[in-house]
Amino acid sequence: MKLSMMINYISDFQSSAQQVVELEKVGLDMVWVAEAYSYDSISQIGYLAAVTNKIEIGTGIINVYSRTPALVAMTAAGCDYVSNGRFVLGLGASGAQVIEGFHGMAYDKPMQRTKEYIDICREVWKREKPLSYQGKTVEVPLPQGQGTGLGKALKLINHPVRKDIPIWWASLMGKSVEATAEIADGWMPIFFYPEKFQQVWGDALKAGYAKRDASRPPMDISAGGMLAIDESLTGEDQQKVLDFARPSTALYVGGMGARGKNFYNDICKSYGYEKEAVEIQDLYLDGKKQEAAAKVPSEWLLNSHLVGPKNFVKERLAAFKEAGVTVISVNPIGPDAVQQVELLRSLIDDVR
Repeated sequence: MKLSMMINYISDFQSSAQQVVELEKVGLDMVWVAEAYSYDSISQIGYLAAVTNKIEIGTGIINVYSRTPALVAMTAAGCDYVSNGRFVLGLGASGAQVIEGFHGMAYDKPMQRTKEYIDICREVWKREKPLSYQGKTVEVPLPQGQGTGLGKALKLINHPVRKDIPIWWASLMGKSVEATAEIADGWMPIFFYPEKFQQVWGDALKAGYAKRDASRPPMDISAGGMLAIDESLTGEDQQKVLDFARPSTALYVGGMGARGKNFYNDICKSYGYEKEAVEIQDLYLDGKKQEAAAKVPSEWLLNSHLVGPKNFVKERLAAFKEAGVTVISVNPIGPDAVQQVELLRSLIDDVR
């Protein structure tokens, strides 16, 4: 399994970048740069490409609305060039709050739009012919009757370092996950519980894999959570660290979207926590955020994060691997992230 980490979009980027340089030395394989409505991820990826040597650098994620598909393809090719073939394009639909509220674009057909962005990126990178694409959400060039009528199909000027830059899809549920398993190179689920993930995504993944082109390599899966390895982290001490994940989990399960339109709440229910999912959402939407956080199932937190003594974390790594996870993505907790990643690297090597 590879080892990855997400750079938070609210952190001090330059300090994070220096940390990535040190983490690369102890075995970090990939770094993801998030983008919500913060600094853009692309400029930061260029910086990381300049200060690192071998680590893969990916967008985690950029949305498929605020940039045209051709621009996404150009940008990905540029990032792959400056990183000497180390770029990973992470795509996702984001959500209506960001897309309509910040970017001023209608949040329509997110799954179809993502599929068409993937198609167009691959066409641009191959450079077999000028780009001409007529989809349900994207038409390039603009059809007759729109614009000035002067547009024409064009081919990317540069020859990309790779014609098959990896594309990862951060899909959440149902048909989007099915499409991910069919066409994407990697999948970034959220709140991944290895022993129960089949209850949430099993049918969709099976349906997608059945349609996957046999020439395409198996899909990678990135999952994980908080990282804290220490022999003292048992019982109450272990739970205290896991409690750090409660507010963010409650935010997603309870505060995202609305009743009946919250995919994260649906994930919680699919794991078998129907009662808790309802309680978390009711409390959160009533403004009782601490009470909502307290309702997040402890079992879920324990098994979806890597917090505890070495042997426990090693057991969890084995469970993630058994579930098909190929990239462990972690958020180190504590003052010495480098030491934690180095320790985790050794445990990953033991479960190969």
